[in-house]
Amino acid sequence: MNKAQEKLLYSDGLNRAYRFLVNEEDARVCRDIDDAACQVVAGNFFLQVLTQFLTKLGDAIANPKTVLAWLLSSLGAPGIFTAFLVPIRESGSLIPQLIIASYVRRKAIRKWVFVLGCLIQAVAVFAMAGVAVSLEGIAAGFGLLGALVLFSLARGLCSVASKDVLGKTVPKTRRGRVSGWSESVAGLVTIGVGVMLLLDQAEAGNMTAYLALLLVAGGLWLLAAGSYALIREYPGATEGGANAIAEAFKRLELLRSDPPFLQFVIARSLLLCSALSAPFFIMLAHEQTDGALIVLGLFVIADGLASLVSAPFWGRFADQSSRRVMIIAGGSAGLVGLALVAVVNGSDTLASSQWLYPLFFFLLAIAHAGVRLGRKTYIVDLAGGNKRTDYVAVSNTVIGVVLLLAGFIGALTTILPVSAVILILAGMGVTGAVLSARLPEVT
Repeated sequence: MNKAQEKLLYSDGLNRAYRFLVNEEDARVCRDIDDAACQVVAGNFFLQVLTQFLTKLGDAIANPKTVLAWLLSSLGAPGIFTAFLVPIRESGSLIPQLIIASYVRRKAIRKWVFVLGCLIQAVAVFAMAGVAVSLEGIAAGFGLLGALVLFSLARGLCSVASKDVLGKTVPKTRRGRVSGWSESVAGLVTIGVGVMLLLDQAEAGNMTAYLALLLVAGGLWLLAAGSYALIREYPGATEGGANAIAEAFKRLELLRSDPPFLQFVIARSLLLCSALSAPFFIMLAHEQTDGALIVLGLFVIADGLASLVSAPFWGRFADQSSRRVMIIAGGSAGLVGLALVAVVNGSDTLASSQWLYPLFFFLLAIAHAGVRLGRKTYIVDLAGGNKRTDYVAVSNTVIGVVLLLAGFIGALTTILPVSAVILILAGMGVTGAVLSARLPEVT
């Protein structure tokens, strides 16, 4: 970074804007970061907000539940490929993180790992665009899933590195707001994506539009790589970067030797209900509304609107007590599922309403945003220094395995109604909230 860039990114004006956003008299209060990083918190804060906005918007545009699923259908790929989109997207980035963490640990400056991850994700999304214009049927299915595997592995690089860099460059009581503000703005733009999907459905599908969306998404990850490269990160410890496999198994010992961490991983596993419930809300809506196409677009809009209105609140709340956010958001996710099932089974008129399900999906998305921000902030605050990388890697790897296993919950729909599956997931959420209440306070 040259002197002109440094002056722009770490100016008094940015310090004033940072003080305004964190809404405190002394925005220079630095907890859990070193003195050198304390001098440039404002610039690093805004660069991470910008980067997270770009990546979250890219995620919304290349969403496996919407754009990628519809793309596979347009290309005539068998339904089995669509079924694997979400598991590969999530688990592929989580399970390898024990190995990825060993690579990250060797780096005194870790922002470049995130930059590399963004560049690979851009390449993967561009490859998806290539599949859209060159392949059909089974070949398109394999091609898109192959690109998604690459994309997911790159997300793993970004996940481990970003939390570690966040912990090194932004102090406690400020970290939740990085995600809060970025998710809010990305949510606003996601609403526009939902409107585009509604219009596209009205036109019976347009491959050119989907191709354009994927190209834009790839460009967003390139921009994210550029903004993250400007962060001023100071060298950190590099212990534990020896043999990746050996170190990975050693880190699993954290689950046995660190009871608070184990409690967190169990609670986080149960709070997956906020994410796992979403497709079953959509399935229930499809059953009850005879597959009305307008409902799908409304779901996308509801998801974006939920991030817009709730993320800043959850971010500020997480900086006060990330544990309480996990309790409230996890419990809310469970109660939303219980309420939806009660309404659907209690009133045939409401059950057939096209607006009922996006409304409950909106409430679920608000709860899910709280769960995500709460558990992200909690794990960063739970571990200090170099241990933070281990905590993130171990917990994400375990959650990746849990996600794959939880995917079999969908098989229950062959013997149970969808509403029964929603009730099972709602029970997970309530239990996760109870276990979160037993976690130690770390903020």
